[in-house]
Amino acid sequence: MAKANNGLILRPMPLTISVVQSIAQVNACDWDVLAGDMPLLSHAFLRALEHSTSIGDGTGWQPYYLLIKEDAQLVGAMPLFIKSHSYGEYVFDWAWADAYAQNGLSYYPKLVSAIPFTPVTSARLLSTKIEVQVLMLDALDKIMHQHHLSSAHVLFPDECSATVLQKADWMQRHGVQFRWENRRYQDFETFLNTLSHDKRKKIHQERKKVQAAGVVCHAVLGHDISEQLWDFFYTCYSNTYAEHHSTPYLSRAFFMEIGKTMPQNIVLIVASRNDQPIACALNFYNQSTLYGRYWGATQFVSGLHFELCYYQAQQFCIEQNITYFEGGAQGEHKLARGFEPRPTCSYHRIAHAEFAEAIAQFLAREQQNITAYTNELEERAPYKAATTRQSAFHHKQ
Repeated sequence: MAKANNGLILRPMPLTISVVQSIAQVNACDWDVLAGDMPLLSHAFLRALEHSTSIGDGTGWQPYYLLIKEDAQLVGAMPLFIKSHSYGEYVFDWAWADAYAQNGLSYYPKLVSAIPFTPVTSARLLSTKIEVQVLMLDALDKIMHQHHLSSAHVLFPDECSATVLQKADWMQRHGVQFRWENRRYQDFETFLNTLSHDKRKKIHQERKKVQAAGVVCHAVLGHDISEQLWDFFYTCYSNTYAEHHSTPYLSRAFFMEIGKTMPQNIVLIVASRNDQPIACALNFYNQSTLYGRYWGATQFVSGLHFELCYYQAQQFCIEQNITYFEGGAQGEHKLARGFEPRPTCSYHRIAHAEFAEAIAQFLAREQQNITAYTNELEERAPYKAATTRQSAFHHKQ
């Protein structure tokens, strides 16, 4: 207990735990203080998901935000959802669900802490106080049992959240993503000069094809994106899903809202030919990191995907002094464009004891494959001085 200046003993205020089923029930400033400068975890981003009905009733993503307060002050929170499927998570547990079904058990509903449809590493236990973070994990266990949920999952936590989860004996699952680092390059050509000859030559060839096709690219900051340009982006975004015989997760209303509520964190890179837009790529960013998210086109041009989604984005990072470019899930082809493998993780709590043991054994075997895969990726590093560069995997683990 602390002592006040007058010698009186001050008792710490009790912590209260609650859950709300809409981010609208949380003060935006209070939430954003805990979330920091991560745009994809901001109150505005989550609110747009709800307002546009991209999440909520009937979507399989039921918001269930966990809040910890001290004397009415929000000191802890978790982006939490009750899920009735595994879509939009990017940590694949369909086989677990199938195993449950084969044994006459229900894997759904389950509890998930994540950013919907967004495979990006960031804080999940939103608090600066370790005792609050531990309390939130205890609350997850209680929620899981009270609601008879099969399991709880924390996807893509940052290092701070992961440390608390690991100490609490949650099962860890490893993954791989690709990230580009801006090492204070003066311009794009300076970056290219750090690559091996064959990689540099290939990029030059790809860029020349795009230029020869009469395509011009430019970045449009969020404040300058017109409603007409948002409409064009949504056409491109929908086309990408249609090409894969799938349905978009996000609605036009979602993008229109974030364009109004968080334009300072958005840049749209647009490709035009004959003064008409033909493709675009949507990115989010803060002072340190650019997050590549969605792209699409109305015309096919060889090499245009790489130009818009990678080279133009890397150039934007260099111009804006942004250190990291997160390229999203999967994609070994990113390696040849200067991206490097980096570890990701997720943590899992399984209520059924026998299934928990079986999944733990599966994760141990999977980790061996991940280790072999990452070693192979390290050997294919695109930079000239690959042998002297410190692996993100070896540094982390």
